Amino acid sequence: MLAPNPNPARTVRLRIRLVLGEGQALGPGKADLLEQIDALGSIAAAGRAMGMSYKRAWSLVEVMNTTFAAPLVESSRGGAGRGGARLTGTGRIVLECYRRIEDRAAEAAYADFDILAALLPETENG
Repeated sequence: MLAPNPNPARTVRLRIRLVLGEGQALGPGKADLLEQIDALGSIAAAGRAMGMSYKRAWSLVEVMNTTFAAPLVESSRGGAGRGGARLTGTGRIVLECYRRIEDRAAEAAYADFDILAALLPETENG
């Protein structure tokens, strides 16, 4: 077995993309968007926090809402301070399952991360 990564700045990380059906997927970007909606109570604010346009954030929410049997996000229109968005019960379950899958996969692969990182070339930045 190789020694632990001598350069901890060179890390290997895991990104999970779940293929849910023909042309349907759930990955880190959509999961992060769900988390931001949950935290901020707004699709627009969640998109801004992620550096994403309002249109793109809404588009992703619409895709997620139609991918599952029940919507993941509920929104209400309104003027300043009256509108908003929240995760539904299904949205919370989907997000929690996705995060558990990420955690379990990372735990299972953890030992190999250092091995792979040690095999990467050195760079000027790390």
